[in-house]
Amino acid sequence: MSAPSEQAADPQESPVAAGVAAASRRRELASFLRSRRERIPPEQVGLPPGRRRRTPGLRREEVAQLAAVGVTWYTWLEQAREIQVSGQVADAIARALLLDATERRHLFTLAGTPDPHPHLNCPGMSPAVQSMLDQLEPLPAAVINSRYDIVAYNRTYGRLVTDLDAMPLDDRNLMWLAFTHPEWRERMLDRDENVRLMAAKFRVSMAQHLAEPPWKELLKRLRQESSEFREAWDRHEVLQPDSHVKRYLNREVGLLAFDFTHLWLGPQSGPRFTTYTPADAATRDRLDRLYAVILAEAEAEASAAPRPRAAVAV
Repeated sequence: MSAPSEQAADPQESPVAAGVAAASRRRELASFLRSRRERIPPEQVGLPPGRRRRTPGLRREEVAQLAAVGVTWYTWLEQAREIQVSGQVADAIARALLLDATERRHLFTLAGTPDPHPHLNCPGMSPAVQSMLDQLEPLPAAVINSRYDIVAYNRTYGRLVTDLDAMPLDDRNLMWLAFTHPEWRERMLDRDENVRLMAAKFRVSMAQHLAEPPWKELLKRLRQESSEFREAWDRHEVLQPDSHVKRYLNREVGLLAFDFTHLWLGPQSGPRFTTYTPADAATRDRLDRLYAVILAEAEAEASAAPRPRAAVAV
């Protein structure tokens, strides 16, 4: 399970001090993992409770099974041995232990490795922000981070161009969609100018994250999959996010034209809350029709879901 090594030591820090700090982080990580493991009953993750459990919560081998890592390796991790933890393995352990956003951040800090899915740990994102997104319906709204990951969205945004819910999580990125997704490319009107601007804005954002693996991986994917992106990227244009009219050809109701507004949830280089407002009366009418379709589908899905059996009186 080799991977990025622990956090780099301060250049002015002596090797002995660096070693002491690294050992301290490993011990803290081991204690943290044990505490999170012991709070989870087996039933919560679909495992049988079993008998003769001498400690509360999950066993080490059960966490290893859930995270798809070796039992011996995971045992060494909880023993604070000097082993390396990759971002992918830390992600699997975070999921297995049902960590929330704060706990996940803590795990990656102690492991000394970058989070491969930064959109799962978006500063400013919270249930309250998701509630705001939902309350804005039928207006499309989403939270977009500086890497152009679509972190959260409401139902009308999810159906603005195509069905975002049906996409893999890693593909829910505006750069990836605009340059590589066939339907998004077809239905994003004024596309040539928009993608040129997007590449220029992405270059500005990436200047602050040049050494971070998730950013480098996205850039590599885009360059490999899109000659159009390579051409735009090689122009070295730079721009800041702005507000202008965006037009989409929706598969269900036709042409939609929006003014959109960015509200930053932190520093202006961070995540932004983006709201789409109809630019004309026709879009308002079509947006209401789209929302009616979404509500009808949600109602039909709820009606088709199996209902729990009523309790039998004894």
